[in-house]
Amino acid sequence: MEERLLELHAIAMDEFGLRVGMVEGDMWEAPTPCSEWTVRDLVNHLVVEQSWVPPLLAGETVAGVGDRFAGDRLGEDPVARWTDASVAAQRALAEPGALDRDVHLSYGTVSARHYCMELTADLAVHAWDLARALGADDRVDPGVMSAAYEHLLPMKDALAGSGMFDEPVPVPADADPQTRTLALTGRHP
Repeated sequence: MEERLLELHAIAMDEFGLRVGMVEGDMWEAPTPCSEWTVRDLVNHLVVEQSWVPPLLAGETVAGVGDRFAGDRLGEDPVARWTDASVAAQRALAEPGALDRDVHLSYGTVSARHYCMELTADLAVHAWDLARALGADDRVDPGVMSAAYEHLLPMKDALAGSGMFDEPVPVPADADPQTRTLALTGRHP
């Protein structure tokens, strides 16, 4: 199970990273399906999210990390910042025993396995967001999207109530995993 979880995370990382590599020039200021974010804001969000992984897996708390990763983390070379953060996160997750640890997040303590799947789901959904913003192919690996859906479904009410997601969008019962996952997170696939 550990290998599969890390594999899903790596695939989701690759899906997002592939699209980051497509961003050029003024595309950084393009709007995304996340109504408050430009492409730069979206990539910064994922760079910050990945930057949290090593200290949290090392046992630090959100309060202990504080504002270490606040603000714009992209600087003059956003693609390099993405690469650095994603490599560091993957290394931290792949350390022996890393997925057996507990992680102290803002909403409570969870298993590192849960945290890894949370990261995977976020990467998958935001890979779609980024593809849409860039006008690129928005198909994300179906295995990753299926795992993201299974992870997010039990949190359906909490997602909508968090204020970070729009209400779920109705889709046909036979919708594919990507459509179901996106709809669950309030996106119109």
